[in-house]
Parts: sequence; C-alpha cells; structure tokens
Amino acid sequence: MSLNIVNNATCTFCGCVCDDIELHADEERIIEAKKACVLGKAWFLNHTAERLYPEALIDGKEATVDEAVEFAAELLDAATTPLVYGMSNITCEAQREAVGLAERLGGVVDSHTSL
Repeated sequence: MSLNIVNNATCTFCGCVCDDIELHADEERIIEAKKACVLGKAWFLNHTAERLYPEALIDGKEATVDEAVEFAAELLDAATTPLVYGMSNITCEAQREAVGLAERLGGVVDSHTSL
C-alpha cells in the first residue's frame, strides 16, 4: 500500500480556510490530517473515494434523487418554521440560495457556529 502526502491542503469546513494542512492518504482514504483542528480532522478523515451510501434515502429506504427532492419539498412546504442550518461546507452561491429558500418559506437561518 502506497502513502500519498499532500502539503499545503486547504480546509474549507469551518470557514477559516486554513491552508497549511498536511494530508496523508492511502489508495482509499485520508488517514491523517496534520495541523488541522478538531473540525478539520473530522472533515478530512470522514471522506472516502468509495461510495458508502445510496444517492438518497426516504424513511430509511433507497430512493432516487428526484424522489428525495420531491419529498424534501413536501416537508418544507408543510413546515411551520423551517430551519436552514449548516452551510459551512458549501459555496457562497449555494448559501445565497439557501437563505433565499428560508426567506421564501418564512423560515429561519442558523449556522453551525451557533453551537
């Protein structure tokens, strides 16, 4: 098994954009993330090249992406005050869309940093 080392990797998980991370990976996954904080380590070490889960689940059963999007839309439409949460690992454009969705639904926005 060969070990691949990537120097100066950038972590985008929490928004600090640390760019001095040293990643150690085998053929399948990252096995070490030197200089990464607790959040960054958890983020890097939980990414794999293999597919572990189906594209979507509804009530624990495999579903297509289209079925999952339709189900999510129904849930959001029925919600009294939907919460749009997280958004730490998505693009600015996707964050803009998420905030727009919350406004359209009469929902609220919160980030992972409120913990």
